[in-house]
Amino acid sequence: MKDSNSSKGLFAWAMYDWANSAYFVMIQTFVFAAYFAQSIAENETTGTALWGNMIGLAGFVIALTAPLLGSIADEGGRRKPWIGFFTLMCIFGCGMLWFAEPGTDFIWFALIMAFIATVGAELSFIFYNAMLPDLTTSLNIGKWSGWGWAMGYAGGLFCLIICYFGFVENGAELFGLNEGSLQNVRITFLFTAIWYALFSLPLFLKTPDTPSKNKTIRQALTDGKQELKNGLVMLKDEPNIWKFLLARIFYNDGLATIFAMGGVYAAGTFNFDTGQIFMFGIALNFTAGLGAFGFAWLDDISGSKKTIVLVLTGLIIPVVAVLFVESETWFWIWGLLLGIFVGPVQASSRTFMGRLAPQDKRNQMFGLFALSGKVTTFAGPIMVGWITLIMNSQRWGMSAILLLLVIGLILMFSVEEIQGTKHEKVPQRL
Repeated sequence: MKDSNSSKGLFAWAMYDWANSAYFVMIQTFVFAAYFAQSIAENETTGTALWGNMIGLAGFVIALTAPLLGSIADEGGRRKPWIGFFTLMCIFGCGMLWFAEPGTDFIWFALIMAFIATVGAELSFIFYNAMLPDLTTSLNIGKWSGWGWAMGYAGGLFCLIICYFGFVENGAELFGLNEGSLQNVRITFLFTAIWYALFSLPLFLKTPDTPSKNKTIRQALTDGKQELKNGLVMLKDEPNIWKFLLARIFYNDGLATIFAMGGVYAAGTFNFDTGQIFMFGIALNFTAGLGAFGFAWLDDISGSKKTIVLVLTGLIIPVVAVLFVESETWFWIWGLLLGIFVGPVQASSRTFMGRLAPQDKRNQMFGLFALSGKVTTFAGPIMVGWITLIMNSQRWGMSAILLLLVIGLILMFSVEEIQGTKHEKVPQRL
């Protein structure tokens, strides 16, 4: 009975990836990002710069708040209330984007609502990631982390398919949506909010949470600040953790920039229209899901470090190709190959942190993990935006991604591997 409940809790946990990924594919990476650059901003070059700056500012806010929030949650005990608050924040931002009509009058409204959604989606993941080590064994954490990412890509895939065929292509006929004001596109942002709300429910209903420590918010805040200081001091005695976090600062910044600017790049450099962006997003999520699922086994067999090094190497090659190819066909080929390696980098990084982090400091460590993923993520999109403006070329702007990935890969070689077999089972909290 306990194993059955554990499996249900883990599946419900993975369903949150299914829910959350709708934001990343529909808003941050493909549809709204391209819609903003093509239909709201004055032109695609300006739109690229504005979008990059917004994502950068959101990353800066997340970097400042994530470690402290993680420490506060460690002191308070429970994680679901935090996930719930930031989930609602993202749902609100996504839903409001329905009102972002085509035209420059809606630039600031669109950027503000997208900023709210971005911060909510990213901060919810601190506490979501920190739940995993308490739900499974160290021997299986890599598998479940990979399956969670695979569920996310599957969710994003199905969301894209439904939105494209249900609204973009047939919205006028089925629902009377006005294509002149792009209601058939804008309705997908509202649908994203509904999707996120609906599929996040299993986590709140079925996944066990850590027990409350019965501290007031003020006490948890005070203790959380102290724990954050202690955690930063503790990193001095944990060289493997801080070396890993340093490497992740760079390679995750490269990944974040791919997500933030990928749809804009496809629209601006290869003249993808809305339908093509949807189809590319559908295909990319399919290959990314396959990669996350397949490499999950390698993580538990060979270790997280080896998996990260392998997939980063595999990621760099198609990134180089995408920057140089001229034909749309080759962009599709290399872009889909790139997708295979995106999911495993994220999944194995989460697994590695789960194995490295002390059990009683996991929220705090995942707060620092989030910090390593966000402390410079404002730099990548901003670099892309400004280089694009200066060189008047998206190709030159996107070349910043390659540099970030290469630095991250080099730094990973100084990190020691942690094998899952060295860790004991983490007790279930039911």
